[in-house]
Amino acid sequence: MAKKVKKMKAEQEEVVTFHYDKVGDFSNWFTEINKRAELTDQRYGVKGLVVFRAWTTVTLKIMYRLLEEDLEHHGHLPVIFPALVPESNLIKEAEHVEGFAPEVFWCTRSGADNIFDEPLALRPTSESAMYPLYALWIRSWRDLPFKRYQSVAIWRYDTKMTRPFLRGREFYWIEAHDVFATAKEAEEQVLEDLAITKNFVQGHLAFPIIVLIRPQWDKFPGAVYTVAGESILPDGRFIQNSTSHMLGDNFARAYGVKYVDENEEEQYAQQTCFGPGLSRMYGALIIMHGDDDGLILPFDLAPVQVVIVPIPKKGAKKAVEARCLDLEVILRKAGYRVHFDNTEKRPGEKYYHWEMRGVPLRIEIGNREVQDNTAIIFRRDLRSRNTIPLDKLVKAVKQAGKAVTKELWRRAKERFDNSFKNADTFDEICDIINQNKAARISFCTLEMKGLACAEKIKDATGADIRGVKLGENEKPWGLCPMCGEPATVVAYVGKQY
Repeated sequence: MAKKVKKMKAEQEEVVTFHYDKVGDFSNWFTEINKRAELTDQRYGVKGLVVFRAWTTVTLKIMYRLLEEDLEHHGHLPVIFPALVPESNLIKEAEHVEGFAPEVFWCTRSGADNIFDEPLALRPTSESAMYPLYALWIRSWRDLPFKRYQSVAIWRYDTKMTRPFLRGREFYWIEAHDVFATAKEAEEQVLEDLAITKNFVQGHLAFPIIVLIRPQWDKFPGAVYTVAGESILPDGRFIQNSTSHMLGDNFARAYGVKYVDENEEEQYAQQTCFGPGLSRMYGALIIMHGDDDGLILPFDLAPVQVVIVPIPKKGAKKAVEARCLDLEVILRKAGYRVHFDNTEKRPGEKYYHWEMRGVPLRIEIGNREVQDNTAIIFRRDLRSRNTIPLDKLVKAVKQAGKAVTKELWRRAKERFDNSFKNADTFDEICDIINQNKAARISFCTLEMKGLACAEKIKDATGADIRGVKLGENEKPWGLCPMCGEPATVVAYVGKQY
């Protein structure tokens, strides 16, 4: 429930704000954050489709730019494919279409009665759109490796409860689709994909990820295997940041993606696809770092990194505002996204407004600061103030900005490290999940015969077998707690968004 809280602000003014309990009332907290920080508008009129407002969109554009630059650094080139996919393309890979069939939006006519000769699917993902063209573009081993990406929206009719960013029917992401001569090269690409995710999420979003190989029953339809970069939110639930899929030659055979090798022999290509989910990552960013007073954004991703708030006394307004304007120019020239709030609102109202939106740093300028040639820097993460001389302002902002992101990472990493508990029995699994943590268990197998054990856990707790850690070869320490068979893997169990 929202509670009215009176907060004493500068000049002893009293400002009434609303305080939400993130831990005790997460659903209401998340809803109010979206509304009060003006992140989305859900009044669009189609369930599961929301409008991203300016504050969200600026950060998403920064996130896209950072990821696109990294992909291009690793040899990917951008493309844009149509959003509509012919049904005949979609059904060529049987396992793929079966996996997505319940979620596909279909376009079947234009106008009142112009029925299409062939239904068109609204892109649920782009293998069936891109690979028929890949079959035309790739002719020889000299064309490989072939690495392309596009930054687009996809649509899937999710039947679960929708929530902005976390689960909806329209997603914003990047999808990379790559082609290689050998399986070894393709598998190396899967590892590169996950390294890109890890660098981005941990370096810019400032929270840890765990890289898991998915069970066979939870892999991407048509893939040989799927690897996911996941994070654990403060409520103990997993959220999937990205997936990378080893496709082998399954899609190459379905869509005729071949090349002539150095011996003049025709071969089917090996393929991968990679999907970092930008809108879902943004949702994780809100939940991971936000507190009862609103957002807290990492410095690199904030639409406004520094807000300047004047606190003038009578007769000194012009001098204070002139100083604020000077500082705005100085910081903007230094490359920061800065905003001077010269509205007629009281200082306390301005504080609340920008704290709710997660602006990392606030500079406060009053009469004393003008006289002393100083500025007060407020850090949103620690809610601390420091007075610094003006000639050290740019350096102080740089240091404080880095410190904000570093502190957010420290908090998130501490929570992450305390998110896992070992379980030896079914009752212990249930207890751990009820404590809003993830269970780590010895498990029979991630092959299809392990599905029955996974379903028993799901039915009792609502938690899934998320997978096993990639590359760490963790050794099981006992029998599978569900079937009593010898365990072959250490699996991670938890609820998901």
